[in-house]
Amino acid sequence: MEKELVERLEAAVARLEVHAAAGSRSSVPSIDLDGAAFLDPAISAFDDLMSGSLARVSAAAGKIGGKVLEATKIVEEAFAVQKDLLVKAKQCEKPDIMGLQEFLKPLNELILKASALTEGRRSDYFNHLKAAADSLTALAWIAYLGKDCGTSLPIAYVEESWQMTEFYNNKVLVEYRNKDPDHVEWAKALKELYLPGLRDYVKVFYPLGPVWGPAGSAAPSSAPSTSKAPLAKAPAPPPPPSTSLFSSENEPLQPKQGMSAVFQEIKSGKTMTAGLRKVTDDMKTKNRTDRTVDVGTTEKDSRASSFSFSKTGPPKLELQMGRKWAIENQIGRKDLVIDDCDSKQSVYLFGCKDSVLQVKGKMNNITVDKCTKMGIVFTDVVAACEIVNCNGVEVQCQGSASTISIDNTSGCQLYLSKDSLEASITTAKSSEINVMIPGAGPDDDWGLGCIFRAKEGLSSFAASSIGSHPTQISKDSEHPHSSGCMDLELMIAQSIGGFARRKAEHALPQQYVHAFKDGQFTTSPVSHSAG
Repeated sequence: MEKELVERLEAAVARLEVHAAAGSRSSVPSIDLDGAAFLDPAISAFDDLMSGSLARVSAAAGKIGGKVLEATKIVEEAFAVQKDLLVKAKQCEKPDIMGLQEFLKPLNELILKASALTEGRRSDYFNHLKAAADSLTALAWIAYLGKDCGTSLPIAYVEESWQMTEFYNNKVLVEYRNKDPDHVEWAKALKELYLPGLRDYVKVFYPLGPVWGPAGSAAPSSAPSTSKAPLAKAPAPPPPPSTSLFSSENEPLQPKQGMSAVFQEIKSGKTMTAGLRKVTDDMKTKNRTDRTVDVGTTEKDSRASSFSFSKTGPPKLELQMGRKWAIENQIGRKDLVIDDCDSKQSVYLFGCKDSVLQVKGKMNNITVDKCTKMGIVFTDVVAACEIVNCNGVEVQCQGSASTISIDNTSGCQLYLSKDSLEASITTAKSSEINVMIPGAGPDDDWGLGCIFRAKEGLSSFAASSIGSHPTQISKDSEHPHSSGCMDLELMIAQSIGGFARRKAEHALPQQYVHAFKDGQFTTSPVSHSAG
């Protein structure tokens, strides 16, 4: 009985601490919360999440104390800020990218504050601090603005963010499993706060992102409000009477304004055709005899040009929310470099042309989308390197990569290192895909050697490395996985003296998975199981 009473008192104290932290924040802007905000079911449910799951984390942190309690208080402040942002979003119109950054500034400051606890001298509770700091990235689900914003849907975003945090959270569970139950309780409560706590909350109330106010509402801003609006406002005084009530009868009539003037002009019909002029034969656009251009070709070219240049925006190279490097609309830039790399971060390139990007470090994922004549050099990638909707790109892996995906791409030169030869290469709806691998010997370079081609009924050629004429090779063999429609042609170019260099170039077929084994690529079709 006494133990149950103590637990209830601890839960009540934890809830009071949460509300005290939310009310005593000095660096977090306060916003006007009117009666409608308190009656909102989504806000009430968020209060329940804070008083339930978050209070459990705070109670466990209070027993541990020290840096763990300090990091947990930052988590409390971050959840309180998210509640304020949810209320504020319904009072503001949907912002653009710049407005969203200003809107999320209070939340971003707390994420940086939590990350600062993990820097410097390594603490005994480093895993606790790292788990608390990394978990705050899940609160960035509120930054979802639509399918083109570059982030996952809120539900998936929360789950993906916790997958990054779970590594350190599990370390806490393993380390203190048989030592201190308070640390185990803190780790379990932290996980339940996000999964299923925050995830189920987002799933019920905000599955498609935050709810913004109607167009024309106040623009979102992180500046604190100077005064609170009263709950009940006195009615506005009636508008003053029109001046016509006080004018004299002898004064001339004022011209009509508003819709009455529009209807009077329509009824008159005098000025409707006053600005029109006669259309001569040379000004007509239909059935003109001097037209000799192919209409289909013109429409096709116009559509292609509008697709290429209509959506070009300002150039961008920035780190968003500490997780994703966004490189967009870079044209003619050969000096793009990312030095500050993290294995948890991703790189997204979009709309770049005639540029070169160097990624000096390990990244989680690299995506190249709608780029032309783009060069990418990276060291290591954990998940995958994806090339989508590109034309004439070159990608070089200097370290290791587990998966390389090429989709809907015309022209891709892929340079693999010795550590990345075991990468799984997937191609679909693509053409002119060539893979370069290093030579067998230590002195060999990216020169000319053997070339693997997968084509339909085409001859294969191999050229020497010093400008000689092509030599046709007639040796053909049927590909085992091509269903009789693909021929794999092996061409071996003869070296010229001691100056010839060796290179292995492999042109890969479409919609296949390719793996390098025993000095050659093995190709297998992608299978899709039904239902």
